[in-house]
Amino acid sequence: MATHSAVATVGIKKPLAIIQVPTVTPQGDEVRVRVEWTASTPLDLHQNDGGLLVTHPQVLGDGAAGTVVEVGEGVKRLKVGDKVFGFTWREQKEKAQQEFCTAPEWLFSLLPDGFTLAEAVTLPNNFVTAFHALTKHLELELPWPKPEGYAPTPCSIAIIIWGGSSSVGQFAIQILRWYGFTNIITVASKKHHQKLNALGAKWTFDYNDKHVVSSVLNTGSSQITTGSRAGIPLIFDCIGSKDGSIRPLSKIAKRGAKVAVLLPVIVRDSSDTVDPEYEMDVSKTADWNKEVEVTGVRTHFYTDNEFFKYHLQPEIMYTMLKERAVRPNNQRIIEGKTLLERAQNALDTLRRKEVSGERLVWRVAEES
Repeated sequence: MATHSAVATVGIKKPLAIIQVPTVTPQGDEVRVRVEWTASTPLDLHQNDGGLLVTHPQVLGDGAAGTVVEVGEGVKRLKVGDKVFGFTWREQKEKAQQEFCTAPEWLFSLLPDGFTLAEAVTLPNNFVTAFHALTKHLELELPWPKPEGYAPTPCSIAIIIWGGSSSVGQFAIQILRWYGFTNIITVASKKHHQKLNALGAKWTFDYNDKHVVSSVLNTGSSQITTGSRAGIPLIFDCIGSKDGSIRPLSKIAKRGAKVAVLLPVIVRDSSDTVDPEYEMDVSKTADWNKEVEVTGVRTHFYTDNEFFKYHLQPEIMYTMLKERAVRPNNQRIIEGKTLLERAQNALDTLRRKEVSGERLVWRVAEES
């Protein structure tokens, strides 16, 4: 069987390695994609430095963008030569940080005209995460296709996006705005406020402000009232840090609020000298009001929804990007002479927290 190069973890906090893996021929509705670009995520760091849900060696990556080079006999939508991007993660053959990935065609979107693969690869994993969290965990109705003149009821319901400048946060704000929600509150570094307002946030607060909790609560009680409840009924934590986001949010979330938190909860961050610590049970990470509904978001289960399984990436994500209802995250291109060097440079940049408001994007397969 033919093989190709893939980036893999080999042990806790050890340098990444290149391994040879099988080049899988697509079957049924699968396509094989030459992966040209990927975008690193915190999950890469959690798996390498914390061994989160990993058996080494583990091929990394869940956001792939490239060119279809082979199709299975059951493929109906894609063809050889198509430029595509997608959130692919379920087994080794689908992983993104390898020269070729093989996955069902419904895990890919066509690349709309006017965008590059490097731009598009900033979307799939985090666009899907935002849409999944908003619909499943916060139970918002985001109908597809969106009816002409659609407005949610009530459109003025208050929603906090904590970590609005993160990739997930930016897509959450844009999705909510497109569907007509008008009272979007976001918490992020002050340097990102102007951009987040432009994306659709009505209220912006700085998490570095020691009064951020009282400021958000005052906004909720004095400016935003939903039915018989004053305050913020819906909260989406796009950071999932025990001290950085969950602790302040546990003071903001009042009776009847729904809170969705990205997993894993980071109890202690990884660094060059400190090992990370994680928690998967959000209820254990703060002293929540007993009448607050708090859940952990695990994007890998979005395909449990049969409609989203087949429509979220190939249709909804494609259309919203094509119509510029969402726009790609800013990209920082990570350079390196080899595949391994680029992958390691991206991982080290994540570990050292040298990124804010942008995605770390890098080439996988060498330019032909």
